[in-house]
Amino acid sequence: MSDTSGISAAEVVYRHVKDSVLTGELEGGRMVSEGEVSTTLGVSRTPVREAFLRLEVEGWLRLFPKRGALVVPVAPHEIDEVLDARALLETHAATDVVTRPDDLAALVEALDAVIARQHASLEAGDLPGYTEADAEFHRLVADAGRNSLLAGFYRTLRERQQRMTADSVRGRSAAAATVLDEHRELRDLLAAGDVAAFGRALVTHLDHTHRRGGTR
Repeated sequence: MSDTSGISAAEVVYRHVKDSVLTGELEGGRMVSEGEVSTTLGVSRTPVREAFLRLEVEGWLRLFPKRGALVVPVAPHEIDEVLDARALLETHAATDVVTRPDDLAALVEALDAVIARQHASLEAGDLPGYTEADAEFHRLVADAGRNSLLAGFYRTLRERQQRMTADSVRGRSAAAATVLDEHRELRDLLAAGDVAAFGRALVTHLDHTHRRGGTR
């Protein structure tokens, strides 16, 4: 969990449960109780209840009185909508950045670092670290475009993207390794300035990872 100094108990619970949902530790369809979280974090049930209500409003949990909270599964229509938006935004950003050699070189260098971090997380069996690096890879591409409005919109997809990746590769090391290989291919196509091939490879990558990768 991130630094919790100076924040309320409800905020601590909120961050803990939300992080657990996003990284796949709490899978879609699982029931979690106030008592379970209260015991884990050493807090009373009141801040847990407050955090659960906040997470229900955001759509991560569905509350059932006296039973606990259901982790809301990722819906198929949400997968389609998120992937379509990501493909459009990342390809648009790639089209822009390849016209700026210095910025493209900096992007490729940053992608190399993220790929190395993602590989290390995979080797260590660190699913949260792996999914965070996956989201960072794609965010770097999206941010490389010079449209701040589109980049801001893309960041709103980050949490959904991270959770979808965790759902897709959990317990499937071969699929996780394939994602890394496809990231390397996307990096190479950007470095070569081949936007058309990058766009095709990106759509294939997203489809392999999330549509055929196990989120349905």
